Amino acid sequence: MKLIIQIPCFNEAEHLGPTLADLPRSIPGVDIIETLVISDGSRDATVEVARACGVDHIVDLPINKGLAHGFMAGLDRALREGADIIVNTDADNQYRAADIHKLVRPILDREAEFVVGDRPIPDIAHFSRHKRALQHIGSWVVRMASGTKVGDAPSGFRALSREAALRINTFDSYTYTLETIVHAGLSDVRIVSVPIGVNGETRPSRLVRSIPDYVARSARSIVRTTLIYQPARSFVLMSIPLAVLGTILLARWLWLYVDGSPRAHVPSLLASAGLLLTCVFLWIAAVLGKLLAINRRLLQDIQYRLRKFDAQLNEADDERR
Repeated sequence: MKLIIQIPCFNEAEHLGPTLADLPRSIPGVDIIETLVISDGSRDATVEVARACGVDHIVDLPINKGLAHGFMAGLDRALREGADIIVNTDADNQYRAADIHKLVRPILDREAEFVVGDRPIPDIAHFSRHKRALQHIGSWVVRMASGTKVGDAPSGFRALSREAALRINTFDSYTYTLETIVHAGLSDVRIVSVPIGVNGETRPSRLVRSIPDYVARSARSIVRTTLIYQPARSFVLMSIPLAVLGTILLARWLWLYVDGSPRAHVPSLLASAGLLLTCVFLWIAAVLGKLLAINRRLLQDIQYRLRKFDAQLNEADDERR
């Protein structure tokens, strides 16, 4: 059983050393533990520090492409290196590395394929009241969209089995945390949460520049992800309030017409027609979205098979060498 701990980095030379030093050297049920650092276009000595610390694998991306891209590049490399379990953690050492065994245990026990570390949000001192509230709201929205019971959706401390890593996708350049949970939940990947601890703040979050910016970016991410993975449901839900309001206006117009009102009430009739026509367009979009979703699942299955074949081919090449 091979575990690879991946750490996406962007200019983390100052914090990478302590983060690597805290990683566990042995875990019951795991035979091999290796480390993987993804330098996402770092302009400091991140790569040099990783080499000096004896990191097993390094992915050095030439330019910064964002956290989500670095995360996926790490998964791809870990799969090529034969990982059975992949743990993702942050380079700023905010997550307690001693709890990695909690993340991998449900996978080792075959209880889950995707495990997310659930931080004690109310007890984190450097989280403001507004940030704590937003974390809870965001996690609730992701649970509704994904059909999962993940307690801390924005947490980047997570473990994936090989099968789950082969199936995961992300299209959001901002962050991978929310989209991967929705994708996994709607792709029948078993997800669970486990309580984990955190260390003190070493630097301000680079994702949360300001509360309004974080809310706007997270909202866009959730809406985009929901439209990608649940287009039919999304368009139908959008049509419901329009259909209700349009029906009420039409019923009002019919009532007044039958009651012999001297006025034509054309504005109500036009508004009702516009609302109901918009509903029809949304229903057509829902049907097309459903067809596209079926096509997406077929393409995902092809991608899964290609990824699996590519990883196996790479492992065979390594064995021949």
